[in-house]
Amino acid sequence: MIRGVHHTAISTVDLERSLVFYRDLLGFEMIMEAGWPVGTRVADRIAALPGSSARSAVLRVGSSIVELYQWTSPEPRPRDPEQRVCDHGITHICLDVTDIDAEYERLKSAGVEFHCEPQKVAKGVRCTYARDPDGNVVELQEVTWTDSPIALPFD
Repeated sequence: MIRGVHHTAISTVDLERSLVFYRDLLGFEMIMEAGWPVGTRVADRIAALPGSSARSAVLRVGSSIVELYQWTSPEPRPRDPEQRVCDHGITHICLDVTDIDAEYERLKSAGVEFHCEPQKVAKGVRCTYARDPDGNVVELQEVTWTDSPIALPFD
């Protein structure tokens, strides 16, 4: 039986830079740092990457967990930092916020790039998309309509 989603994993070019973004700027709590050297057979099997090696950091905010990886072996292929949200694959993570305007201004003043200012997308729901240092899309969403915690977009 599947109980739910445990975490989201994000591969990064620079673990320290991503920690500054997720831990220091967004306020995620560091839970654990780990990694493995080349020759760790169980990691190679799980990832289907012979000769793998990586460093990782596990962070939590509320009930959500993000795991950041900086792979050192094999050589990672670069990701398009301007990947569109309509392109195949995981397109974004969404963070629930209580004051979207304040978070938008705080993050924008810290140099975070946004697609636009917060927008109304449904009754009691506003959101905007930003980019992390690797170009991954991070959505900020504020839901103020208490009748439904799940918003249907563009109502």
